[in-house]
Amino acid sequence: MKLGDALEIAVRTDPGRIRPHNEDAVFGDAELGMAILADGMGGYNAGEVASGMATTLLATNFSRLVPAVFPQGARASDGGLVEQHLISEISAANSAIYNAAQRQPQYAGMGTTLVLAWFYDNRLSIAHVGDSRLYRLREGVFEQLTRDHSLLQEQLDGGMITAEEARFSQNKNLVTRALGVEESVEIEIRDHEVKPGELFMLCSDGLNDMVEDDEIALTLQSLSSNMALAADQLNELANAHGGGDNFAVILVRAKADYA
Repeated sequence: MKLGDALEIAVRTDPGRIRPHNEDAVFGDAELGMAILADGMGGYNAGEVASGMATTLLATNFSRLVPAVFPQGARASDGGLVEQHLISEISAANSAIYNAAQRQPQYAGMGTTLVLAWFYDNRLSIAHVGDSRLYRLREGVFEQLTRDHSLLQEQLDGGMITAEEARFSQNKNLVTRALGVEESVEIEIRDHEVKPGELFMLCSDGLNDMVEDDEIALTLQSLSSNMALAADQLNELANAHGGGDNFAVILVRAKADYA
């Protein structure tokens, strides 16, 4: 089965109720098996520039690369090659954002988080930098597959604060890695098997900071057959809980095998 027939993707982003600009950027393409989400940071509109550069550059380059390198679709045996391409393309995007920030004073210090999902051969490669997340709903179990690159996560890992204290921490948005902030960036990559019926969610913190995981999971379970409606409902929930940040979500459902 073609990848585009085996995957269903829904993409949503919204400024929320507080922020004047939307610094989140998203891209999803079932034919490519690609989902990209970035949450920008920086003064004026610099965060919007950084996230926009990340998604546009990566979407453009992978749209050219995937058909050329994997004309029949990537295979599980190509996992090493997939990782090489992820590192190469994301590093190039990091350099482009960093150089733009160096050249133009109004963009100084800009950066963006990134979470990217590449679906191929009944597998998923996840690349991420920062605190944007990817979750999986498998047989009723909702699980976060990425681990935040943030000060808060380091405090949790070190036992300095409890999970309950973390919910109300003032350090929620302090990331320890981001694209474009330094000349090079450390990219975390993980691979997972994908089974028909599973649902994956990429999101910015404008969702997971506003809405508890249990409520997100319940929404996805009840609306799993309608990705567009599920994405709209998550957006409404984030705004109903205050809409304190920009909202971005990409939902991907594996409808069938795509080996």
